[in-house]
Amino acid sequence: MKADTPGSRVPSGQEALFDDADLRALPADIGYRGPVACSAAGITYRQLDYWARTGLVQPSVRGATGSGTQRLYSFRDILILRVVKHLIDTGVSLPNIRAAVEHLATNTGEDLGRITLMSDGATIYECRSADEVIDLVRGGQGVFGIAVGSVWREVEGTLSTLPGERPDGLAIQPTVGVDELAARRARVIAS
Repeated sequence: MKADTPGSRVPSGQEALFDDADLRALPADIGYRGPVACSAAGITYRQLDYWARTGLVQPSVRGATGSGTQRLYSFRDILILRVVKHLIDTGVSLPNIRAAVEHLATNTGEDLGRITLMSDGATIYECRSADEVIDLVRGGQGVFGIAVGSVWREVEGTLSTLPGERPDGLAIQPTVGVDELAARRARVIAS
């Protein structure tokens, strides 16, 4: 799943694909219920449920243990859900998506954020440098890329406005700051 090592020079502007040192994950003990995970990943609840039941992306904070229990998805789970959504939208086959998800599962923390997935429609490649991207493009076939670090920032921004939950059931409210107008409205409503 890794492109061959090339010897090309990095064109200016390409470094941005691979410079994601400012990524920070949300705490590992916070989970997000299905509807929140769907909203952050841009998928339907039906897709989420199907992917969990088929083992494509399963919740890592808390799985469903019977009728009425709520699955809790971690930040990483939602990141992978969003990557899967991008791959589906570009027409990548399910076996290749499964291979990509398995590969992403082997990477942790910031390593995950530095990956750019590239595909020529038949194969998915992991590119960690602009040289590898150039090598793929040089083959003459059209390719597309998903910079996981960019998806990371999108998911992080979306989740900062949505409620989370700890595995013990303690609700975690969004950490978004309240603007002055919202604070005034809250005071008027409370009066």
